Amino acid sequence: MMVTQPRVGLLPLYLALYDEVSPEVRPERESFAQRVASKLEEGGLAVELAEVSCIRAEVEQAVTDLTSRGVDLLATLHLAYSPSLEAADALASSNLPLVLLDTTPAASFNETATAADMSANHGIHGVQDLASVLRRRGRQCSIVVGHVDDVDFLGEAVSTARAALAAQRLRSMRVLVFGDEFAGMGDFAAEPELMARELGVSVERAPVAEIAARMEQITDAEVTEEDAADLERFDCSDLPPEVLHRSNHVGLAVRAMLAEAGAGAFSFNFQSFTSESGVPTVPFLEASKAMARGIGYAGEADALTAAFVGAMLQGFGEVTFTEMFCPDWTANAVFMSHMGECNPALAANQPKLVEKDYAFGDVANPAVAVFSVRPGPATLVNLAPAPDDSFGLIASRVRVLDYGLAPGFPDVPHFWIRPEDTDLREFLRRYSEHGGTHHSALVLGDEVGAMREMARMLGLDFERV
Repeated sequence: MMVTQPRVGLLPLYLALYDEVSPEVRPERESFAQRVASKLEEGGLAVELAEVSCIRAEVEQAVTDLTSRGVDLLATLHLAYSPSLEAADALASSNLPLVLLDTTPAASFNETATAADMSANHGIHGVQDLASVLRRRGRQCSIVVGHVDDVDFLGEAVSTARAALAAQRLRSMRVLVFGDEFAGMGDFAAEPELMARELGVSVERAPVAEIAARMEQITDAEVTEEDAADLERFDCSDLPPEVLHRSNHVGLAVRAMLAEAGAGAFSFNFQSFTSESGVPTVPFLEASKAMARGIGYAGEADALTAAFVGAMLQGFGEVTFTEMFCPDWTANAVFMSHMGECNPALAANQPKLVEKDYAFGDVANPAVAVFSVRPGPATLVNLAPAPDDSFGLIASRVRVLDYGLAPGFPDVPHFWIRPEDTDLREFLRRYSEHGGTHHSALVLGDEVGAMREMARMLGLDFERV
């Protein structure tokens, strides 16, 4: 999938007094702003660089202009000291995520430094002034600290921008849910009104029978074209053609309904797919392919996790819905799987499409994509309902183990993870103590810091386990 590029509104701040006493240094300060913008662009961000702002009116105009350009977050850059009260009102009133870049032109400032060096590298106390005032006003902001050329500084800035993009996408996420809720399954259950109020997520429900009606508008040529594409991207050597054809017929109907609803995520309860509904099989394959296109998904009519996966896909790209199934106490690992849904963009090898022997209803066997996830560092993230009609974010550094596919699981995607910061017993204990649900998102790479910042941007409690 093509990962969405975060758009950063970069706001350079400066002290008007310096223009009065040393106007000749302004071009050098402006060149530093250009340098920072170029670094952020090298990291994969789209940067809208505002004019240097010194006084309140200039900051207000810059924030208005950047917002109108559709940026996903605001980032301040102190070119020198800048008084907090010139910027605090405009920044506090903005609804965009806010990042303070705490950086300087020089990597070293030692006994050889001069007064000119001090003039060029003293912006950090401007950051401290502004951060203190914003905190007093209750305005959440992230702070990225380090030298402009430091790879860790750039990496943190990029991850924070991606967290901001994901937060923004969650606030406008629309989820389409097919079928009824899974009876008795309560951990991820949240009222649509609560999700709309606290997260900005809107939920629309549709009977499974509407998929059957939409299938009548899908032509055989369209299904055949999708079949041909699947023969290219998947190993279909053992899959009967009729199984692929019916799965894609259902899947294309679901795809069309998502597009018509403007949904960025969806979910369904597999129990709602019956012969009476008129839908011939369960769209597990489309759930997997949708995630590879950047559409969020979660099983069992879980709108909350589906919305979160959709937002994470937009911000970070290499994300999948998943579930912890079985502990391996001996190896300090957890077996991860689901009935037939996983993002094939994360596959370690070419996914294989197989016919799943479906025993949970009276519909025909579906096609599912079977593969393991690429091994390496990853982050397990869970958006969980919390007390008093609130939500919390739980994140853990994990490692996807290089086990490959196990012969005992021929018709489900699966892999194993190992917690990096504690043993399995402590990981599972703390995860449940903090209310983690049994549906989660897995993002490749160590993004725990980004998850902390995303929680801050959304006003959620954050727990690292």
